[in-house]
Amino acid sequence: QVQLVESGGGLVQPGGSLTLSCTASESIFRGKVMGWYRQAPGKQRELVAHITSGQYTHYEDSVKGRFTISRDNVKNMVYLEMNSLKPEDTAVYYCNRLIGVASWGQGTQVTVSS
Repeated sequence: QVQLVESGGGLVQPGGSLTLSCTASESIFRGKVMGWYRQAPGKQRELVAHITSGQYTHYEDSVKGRFTISRDNVKNMVYLEMNSLKPEDTAVYYCNRLIGVASWGQGTQVTVSS
C-alpha cells in the first residue's frame, strides 16, 4: 500500500524544539528525493527542506540554520529536527517526494505559541 505517515508534532513554546518523523512505503521512498512541506492556515503548502538518497540536503531560507532534515534508507523514514521554533513555523507538516508527489498523508500539526 502506497502511503505516508507523519508524526511528532505538538504544541511548543517559541524557542523550543520538535523532531518530526515520516514513514514512507518503499515505492515512494527508495531512491527518491524526499521533502518536508508545511501548510499554515490560509496559505499554500510550501516545501521547507529536501534530501536526496545520497544525503544531500537543501533548506528554504526561512528555516535554514534551525531545521535539519535526515533520512534512514533502511527504515524508509525521513526526519525533520526543528530548533529555535518561531510562531510563524506553526503549520501542518507533511512529507512527500519532491518529484512525482504521491498522495498526501494526514500530516502532523506543529503549533508554536506561548
